[in-house]
Amino acid sequence: MTHLTHELPPGTVVDNYTITRTLGGGGFSIVYLAKDNTYDKDVVIKEYMPTKLATRTHDLHISALNSNCGDKFGHGQRLFFQEANTLSNLKHPNIVNVISFFRANGTVYMVMEYEEGINLQSYIKRHDGNMTEQFLMAVFLPLLDGLKTIHHNGLLHLDVKPGNIHLREGANPLLLDFGAAHEMMQTRQFQANQVITPGFSPIEQLDPGGYVGPWTDIYAIGATIRACIEGAPPLSSTKRRERDTLKPAVNAFKKKYSKHLLQTIDWAMEVDPILRPQNIENFIEALTNPKAKR
Repeated sequence: MTHLTHELPPGTVVDNYTITRTLGGGGFSIVYLAKDNTYDKDVVIKEYMPTKLATRTHDLHISALNSNCGDKFGHGQRLFFQEANTLSNLKHPNIVNVISFFRANGTVYMVMEYEEGINLQSYIKRHDGNMTEQFLMAVFLPLLDGLKTIHHNGLLHLDVKPGNIHLREGANPLLLDFGAAHEMMQTRQFQANQVITPGFSPIEQLDPGGYVGPWTDIYAIGATIRACIEGAPPLSSTKRRERDTLKPAVNAFKKKYSKHLLQTIDWAMEVDPILRPQNIENFIEALTNPKAKR
């Protein structure tokens, strides 16, 4: 996890929430466990805090580091607010539930429902991959249903990876972090603020002018399933395009998993986006039906 600075101290009251402790974060935000003072329940609060663009003063206010950072800081705030607004209107049992969002301390906050569980990335590390096929189906079929809802609302997630999947009791998944989400109609041009995760981001996300679509999230899902088996991120798409040394899943893991599951992973992870499933329905059909066309 990224070393965090400028966190809000425990006991700080923001709007109607009291900060309990810092849970984590990265270069653009800090995530806290907090108490909802109205309903006396735990919530998760995400604060927009881009460490390279802004600083926190002694009165907890966040402001741009200098005049050169001002425009980028403001643009990031607007995108963060857009993410919160997007999520607050997307209701699905396998998509993180945003309760509210508000402005305070010169920045933006998003309040999410708190649910017990473990991050899939941590779970993979703990077990060194080796997830059973039963576990994979239990996690990824509900997750794909949530992703289908996102796509049907004209949106793309664009940052699916183990670190953005939360596992509740019974391996019930929750898709997190929509900071990279974009409307499909806007995706023909390269998004400069795009989040890139080596191993999980397909080639069209890295190419200026790359045409991203449902097939982009599908690549990331395929790579995430493979990571659950292998225990590590797959080879990056840039290296695969230069020289693809990634052994097909259907050959690498054939002793432990069904052929149709492995074929579906390989189909989802085709380097050329045209060769992948073009929508979530195609992918679900391939995953659940051994006789489905791939």
